[in-house]
Amino acid sequence: MNDPEATPTGTSDEGPGATRAVPTLPAGARANPPEQMETAAGSRPPAQSPSAETATEVGPGDTTPRLGNFLARAAAVTASLTIAGALLGLVRDQAIAQFYGASTDSDAFLIAWTVPEMAATLLIEDAMALLLVPAFSHAIARRAADTSRERASTPAATARLADPDPCPDAVRDLVAATLPRLFAALACATVLLIALAPQFVRVLAPGFADHDLAVDCTRLTALTVLTFGITGYFSAALRAHGRFLPPAGVYVAYNTGIIATILVLHTAWGVRAAAAGVAVGGLLMVLAQLPTFLRQINRPRPVVARRRRIPRQREHTPLIGFAVVAPIVLFAVSRQSQVLVERFLASSLPGGAISHLNYAQKVAQMPMVLSLMFCTVTFPVVAKAIAEGDRERARRRVENDLALAGLVVLLGTALIIGYAPQIVEVLFQRGQFNAADTETTATVMRVYAAGLLGHTLVGALGRPFFSSGRPTWYPAAAMAAGLVVTVAAGTAAVDTWGVYGIAAANAVGITTTALLLLRGLGTRVISLQVRSISLALARLALAATAAAIAGRLLSPLTPDPLIALAIGSLVVPAVFITTGLAVRAPEVVHLLALTRQRIRHVR
Repeated sequence: MNDPEATPTGTSDEGPGATRAVPTLPAGARANPPEQMETAAGSRPPAQSPSAETATEVGPGDTTPRLGNFLARAAAVTASLTIAGALLGLVRDQAIAQFYGASTDSDAFLIAWTVPEMAATLLIEDAMALLLVPAFSHAIARRAADTSRERASTPAATARLADPDPCPDAVRDLVAATLPRLFAALACATVLLIALAPQFVRVLAPGFADHDLAVDCTRLTALTVLTFGITGYFSAALRAHGRFLPPAGVYVAYNTGIIATILVLHTAWGVRAAAAGVAVGGLLMVLAQLPTFLRQINRPRPVVARRRRIPRQREHTPLIGFAVVAPIVLFAVSRQSQVLVERFLASSLPGGAISHLNYAQKVAQMPMVLSLMFCTVTFPVVAKAIAEGDRERARRRVENDLALAGLVVLLGTALIIGYAPQIVEVLFQRGQFNAADTETTATVMRVYAAGLLGHTLVGALGRPFFSSGRPTWYPAAAMAAGLVVTVAAGTAAVDTWGVYGIAAANAVGITTTALLLLRGLGTRVISLQVRSISLALARLALAATAAAIAGRLLSPLTPDPLIALAIGSLVVPAVFITTGLAVRAPEVVHLLALTRQRIRHVR
């Protein structure tokens, strides 16, 4: 990771290929530890100076050198735990492949797996974060402003007096107003889904052979509606407070629970053990964050004298109401509905089709997951910048994130296209998963790879739309348009090309959404330099194409798949970087410059 206002590729926030001087602290300002995400107001109220509260403490919206270091550390922690969670996810999929193969049993579990997949998108990764990170960011800013006003108005001699009726705390008020209602709603939804599991399976997979097995698995995985919702709430609150370690570790806990349950119960319960493991993993996700959440919410406020208290100013804070929630939920549901369409279309194909799609998708999306981790860290920065009206800073941050995400995902795409059979063979070909399954899954994975950049752009572009806390229906409309394309293309292609046609429809649909979001963000929320971003991504795509071709030509020359992968992990990045330099892709140039700088620094 690099220095302030720059992403790990070495690009600055001015846009792809630009460089920018590192800003310094204002005169007289004091830089406190970057872990303190709350900002304290200065002597003037925030209404007079939108950035006054940033003068004394460094938070995610500041443009000080401390912020760059904070983001670098947060991104490093997130990356480490994201990789650990992804590796455990692969171990989980390996266990499922080994014990259940690509069969009717594994298909039954994957039908039930739709529930936690939908819940993760709605309640952890997208909707809950898009809704609550801005809300908590506003509440934290209000709490900091209230605290600063109390300190400024209370003499030091009376500040130590106990106050039996302290001023309200905006963060605690937000939790008290939202968490109990959320818990009740999620509990009701969980009970309803358990009761309606037979109807759910019948609608999702009408042609599936073993209906009862899929229903049993669905009832077990339905518990994740509650646990994932609480997990997502905790994650949003902690990220807004600048605590990224527990949220980044939830999938480590989740996959550990699934793997352990499968190993213990697979003999007695069959594939139902995997569904039970999903329920156990969801509970572990909550427990992994609960202690840190309680510490952040119950942080003591300064004690001030009652007789010196100044009434709180009424400030505008985004409401968590239907007008704000509905567009976010519809966007997230439409995004995850890509998977629902796939499983609906594949349910009428021969047994194992759903499993082939699932294994291919899980591996193919790993570059996307890694590419979005820095966007997750910087989301509070974008939300705070937009809340303060600093859209220029938000623009630079978003453009930087898009360039970084494109670099990572396109490099991963090249490796997948070049070495898909070797990747699948090393990861899954054992036990019930045979060579024919490897061949089919690898081909599907290569088709999926065509849509990875689109998936990444949708994940990165969705965040700024909802950062202001104001209702906007454009992302949901764009996602719905892409879903229509997916349904139409998949319906037309499934009879002729089977699972390959379904995967291709997914890539076409999500790419359509990405293009709509990129164009819409630049005209509705942030004035992005769309042409500059498109040119940068096109250069990176050209480098990825050259690297993928080199991988396809070299991969069959080495019979051992593990050795072939080792060679490919060197050849593909080398060709990618060389081509990127040849076409003057700015992200590649800055990445190499940053690497040389770090090496000289170490020496």
